[in-house]
Amino acid sequence: MKKNDPFLQLSRQYFLIKLQYLGFRFHGWQQQPNDIPTVERMINRTLRFVFDHNDFKVVAAGRTDSKVSVNETWVELFLDAKEPLNQEHFLEQFNLNLPSDIRALEIKKTTADFNVIQHPKIKEYIYLFSHGEKFHPFCAPLMVYMKDELNIELMQQAAQMFVGTHDYWSYTYKPKPTTNTICTIESAVIEENEMYTANFFPEISYVFRVRGSGFKRYQIRLMMGILFDIGHEKISLDEYKKTLIGSNRIHLSHVAPPSGLQLFKTDLTRQ
Repeated sequence: MKKNDPFLQLSRQYFLIKLQYLGFRFHGWQQQPNDIPTVERMINRTLRFVFDHNDFKVVAAGRTDSKVSVNETWVELFLDAKEPLNQEHFLEQFNLNLPSDIRALEIKKTTADFNVIQHPKIKEYIYLFSHGEKFHPFCAPLMVYMKDELNIELMQQAAQMFVGTHDYWSYTYKPKPTTNTICTIESAVIEENEMYTANFFPEISYVFRVRGSGFKRYQIRLMMGILFDIGHEKISLDEYKKTLIGSNRIHLSHVAPPSGLQLFKTDLTRQ
C-alpha cells in the first residue's frame, strides 16, 4: 500500500512530551471558553496546525493556575494516525510553531496502559520573592515583591516544619469530605536565590523550594502565604504549628500571588 492510501486504518499512538512555559500571560493550563488564552488552548492550536487534523488529545500531568510558570512538566499525547510519528521532525515543527513563551523539551513513546494523571509523581515547586527596595518591573513575571521587611530566619524555621507527612486540610482549597488532604513533603527550604539571575534582578532575592507528592490546588500558595505572615510577624510559630494538624480545621485565607510560583520539576520515574 502507498503511504497516502485512503484505506489505511488509523492507529492510536501514545507519547509523553516534556514542556516548559512562562505563565504570566496565560489564564492557567486548562482550556476555557471565549478564546481566553490558556496553555492548553495554545498547545491544541499548535498541534492542529502541525498535524493538519484533530485526531489527537492532550492530557497534562497537572494543571497550573493563572500566571504560574513551569520549568518542567509532562503532557500525554494520544495521536490517531495512519503512519508512525517521526518524533524528531515533530518536535522540531512543534517548537517552530509554538509561541516563544512555550517550549517542548523532548518527546518519548509510552503505552496505552500509562496514565500521566494517575501515575505516581514527585513535584518540586519554587516560589521567588524579594523584600525591601522595590524591584525592576521586568521581575514581575517571575518574582513577587514584599514592600515590608521580612524576618527571613523565622520563615526558614517555619519552612522546615513542613517536611514530613501531614494532614494539610488547612492548606487545601475548599476541601470536600472525600478529599484526601494527606501530603508528604520531602524537603522545604527558603534560601537566597541563585537559581535564576538577571541584571535587573534585585541584588538579593529568595526562593522557597518544596518537593513532595500529593499537592492540592493552591496548596503551595497557601503555604507561601502563611510564610509571608510569619515573616511579617503577624502570626507566631506556635500558631503556625496548629495549621499542620488537619483535625484543627483552621481555614487559611492568605493565598500568595501566583506570579512567583513555578512548577520546577515533575518526576514520573517513581513506581
